Amino acid sequence: MENYTKYKLKEHDELVSLLADKDNLFVIACNKCFKEFETVDEPDCDEFLKLAAEQGKTVTGSAKVDFVCNKVQTERKMQDMIPEGTENIVVISCGLGVQTVAELSGKATYAAANTLNYRGHHGMALTKKSCDACAQCYLNLTGGICPIVDCSKSLVNGQCGGAKDGKCEVNPEKDCAWEKINKKLEEQGRLKEFLAQPVQIRDYSKTDVEVIKKYVKEIREERCAGYYGGVHPSEHKEYSEHLALQKFPDPKTVVIQMSQHLGAPANPIVQVGDHVKVGQKIGEAAGFISAPVHSSVSGTVVAIEPRMHATRGCEMTAVVIESDGKNELHESVKPHPSYEELTPDEIIEIIKEAGIVGMGGAGFPTCVKLKPAKPVDTILLNGCECEPMLTADHRVLLEFADDIIYGLKAILKTTGAEKGLIVIEDNKPDAIEHLQAKVADIDNIDVFVAKTKYPQGAEKTLIKRVMGRIVPNGGLPADVGVVVSNISTVKAISDAIQKGMPLIERVATVTGPKIKNPGNFIVKIGTNVKELIDYCGGTTEEDVLIKMGGPMMGFALDDLNVPMMKGSNGIIAIDTDETEPVACIKCGRCVDVCPMELSPLYFAKYADEQNWQGMKDMNVMNCVECRCCEFICSSKIPLVSKIKAGKLAVRELK
Repeated sequence: MENYTKYKLKEHDELVSLLADKDNLFVIACNKCFKEFETVDEPDCDEFLKLAAEQGKTVTGSAKVDFVCNKVQTERKMQDMIPEGTENIVVISCGLGVQTVAELSGKATYAAANTLNYRGHHGMALTKKSCDACAQCYLNLTGGICPIVDCSKSLVNGQCGGAKDGKCEVNPEKDCAWEKINKKLEEQGRLKEFLAQPVQIRDYSKTDVEVIKKYVKEIREERCAGYYGGVHPSEHKEYSEHLALQKFPDPKTVVIQMSQHLGAPANPIVQVGDHVKVGQKIGEAAGFISAPVHSSVSGTVVAIEPRMHATRGCEMTAVVIESDGKNELHESVKPHPSYEELTPDEIIEIIKEAGIVGMGGAGFPTCVKLKPAKPVDTILLNGCECEPMLTADHRVLLEFADDIIYGLKAILKTTGAEKGLIVIEDNKPDAIEHLQAKVADIDNIDVFVAKTKYPQGAEKTLIKRVMGRIVPNGGLPADVGVVVSNISTVKAISDAIQKGMPLIERVATVTGPKIKNPGNFIVKIGTNVKELIDYCGGTTEEDVLIKMGGPMMGFALDDLNVPMMKGSNGIIAIDTDETEPVACIKCGRCVDVCPMELSPLYFAKYADEQNWQGMKDMNVMNCVECRCCEFICSSKIPLVSKIKAGKLAVRELK
């Protein structure tokens, strides 16, 4: 692989001249981008430190940082990085990194890379700064502010006299770069030194940077809207968003998994030959983090045996029931008193006995979530449905708004929270308008409209976007006073209280470019996936990829004879992707898009090396497996599978 690095250390004599009148240095070196990714350190920093020692300079410290030009991450890393007594910061990077550090540090900042006889290339992280890679770096003279790209006229001789109120006469929306340069140099006591420099004439044989600047600006605005990171995949919700809910025909046989939730699988409490009814408990919760399971049909238990689990990829215990077609309700299914008449503990018990779990994917038992260890002030209802193609929650918002509001009121009473916010992305204007009208007269419930971006629905991301609060590493939403629940989950809470019906069915979307007749369905838990696809006319061709869930976080199904579960929000049929992965080129795109501000490129490298401690040290357990990194990976590396392997190994570390 070509070593397409973005900078080169200045030559020896140039560095000696640079350091001649400077001391008490802190050195920041960028771990070069766009090169073969190795976990060994680049040599440039150590070479510079050796030279500084030979010159008798005091170095207060040094740091080697990935993608220095990534301002969001570099700012976080620099908070406690630079020691007291540091007078000058030396940056070993391309121009983007130098500008970023100069802006963040507030100290005299100097570039130790890129000589005038080396035409380097700038890095590609999405910074609001720009570097023209002109190989005539003026940043050492101008306090880290580039006159080439920050000045509309690309002047190198100082102010033109055309600025008014600090704005450029050519571009009135742009600050005058030279006023900024003068102000910064004056603050650092370097203005006289600069004014003593000879006038420089710029070589205009440079590449036009305007296209890059426009691209960076547009992408940066999208990427950082609401929260750091995320992506904008093609939504393709037009296949099914306009289709009203249908009741899916009752299946003749249901296969009901005992593991449909986070935690211990339920224990079967029925036997082969037993007659069961709709809503009857057939599996008892096996621990604190567990949930009971109920029959979705009336009929006869014909088997209790291992069956293929759609999301675990292995066989797990399931209860198989042959329906009698009568849908006879169990005696326990009867309405409870209104939530206003129930105590918080009574509501929690109803939710627990109904087997309600998070229906957005994770399947965490809701009764546990609604008894947080810390006081909460806000309930966020996740109606974003940011996953492409899926429209199940969209239809729930439109067709069960009253149930959603009822369930939210019950949660507010249970948790003691003061405020409820229903969060809906702006690509669902009909749902926004409908819910806003419904809550207009409710003082403590409101609708929050969020700009569409994936993965907005992830708990920590949603909290950051809506509340501006950051859940600490290893923490829970309750640590910042919030509980997050899915739209379909609160609808299930309403059903449990008002009808006495446990969680035996859910809304799911069957969609995708390879499905003949997409639709949104109310589906009984245990319904066969193949029956759903066949009901929709099957697929348009044989060679397709079927996933349970969406294209980003869904699980590929090799076997379609698997049952729908409590967390099954959709089935999609899409093109297969047979792209072969290649070596990481360290482009930094995965770092730019990670909403948890991690460095996924290291997870892939460490997984290949089986360096599980390294993955732990890089905070792999904070990964929410949203697949943004894999979606944008230039090398098509299966990052999420490597991350999952790493998490499993990290859990086993002593």
